[in-house]
Amino acid sequence: MPPPVNRTMSASEWAMLLSLSVLWGGSFFFTRVALSALPPFTLVLLRVGLAALILNAVMPLLGLRIPRTGRAWAAFFGMGLLNNAVPFCLIVWGQTHIASGLAAILNATTPLFTVVAAHVFTSDERMTGNRLVGVVIGLVGVAVMVGPAVLAGLGTDLLAQVAVLGAALSYAFAGLFGRRFRRMGVPPLATATGQVTASAFMLLPLVLVADRPWTLPLPGASVWGAVVGIAVLSTALAYVLYFRILATAGATNLLLVTFLIPVSAILLGALVLGERLAPQHLIGMALIGCGLAAIDGRVWAFSQQRRRIPPEMYQGRDI
Repeated sequence: MPPPVNRTMSASEWAMLLSLSVLWGGSFFFTRVALSALPPFTLVLLRVGLAALILNAVMPLLGLRIPRTGRAWAAFFGMGLLNNAVPFCLIVWGQTHIASGLAAILNATTPLFTVVAAHVFTSDERMTGNRLVGVVIGLVGVAVMVGPAVLAGLGTDLLAQVAVLGAALSYAFAGLFGRRFRRMGVPPLATATGQVTASAFMLLPLVLVADRPWTLPLPGASVWGAVVGIAVLSTALAYVLYFRILATAGATNLLLVTFLIPVSAILLGALVLGERLAPQHLIGMALIGCGLAAIDGRVWAFSQQRRRIPPEMYQGRDI
């Protein structure tokens, strides 16, 4: 029986979570370039398809194999449906009708859905007061950072907004569903490989019907470079980190990455593209940091522990 998931993430898990946010935050750059020449569904298929080819090639080099049992592949297809096919398609369709900033705020509800779902469906990721408060603070931080102007569109194009919220809910359930791979003894690299392979098989018919890619003009080198970047970095490598974090830190901690993705995207824009950081960005990042600290719980636990220690025990000492 594997040990229960961590309630408080270790330094290495926080480092992996930050790295994952950078990889997924960087996907906005790749997507912006690739969508100039490719329709959305075709880009999604290329993203998971190339990632599947890369990971399937890497597996034998590391002496690993994907499980071939029906139970394992049923789980891969379930994870691919919840974590790729459904949310990718809902977000792509939703963003054709609403601003990307509003979509980012709606997508940042993922940890909130995860906290509630984990409380209902798991025994080792129960809801706590500091966790719920931290999620709400983080969500407010994302809204502040993206900017209040995007909220002007809230309530219009309701179906598109429901679609993005549906994607966030799908991500939340994917995080819970993916916990089974740890119990099945499937290593993170094999899980990532099986998931993107299953996703590619599911998305192929949709692309053939909706986009008819054989009729498209051949993209240029910059577009192919963006496709390779989003497949190698933002998908193949990102999902290896995703499943490693999920196996040890749990779904609730893992999906805090949706708070960090806008932070990474804005910081990358400032560092790479020379975009200016506005005061609202700094305030939003500070709120997200406070939310993450509340969810982590270490500061609260330390203050409670210090409160329980009589003053004479630490008088004159640095604690």
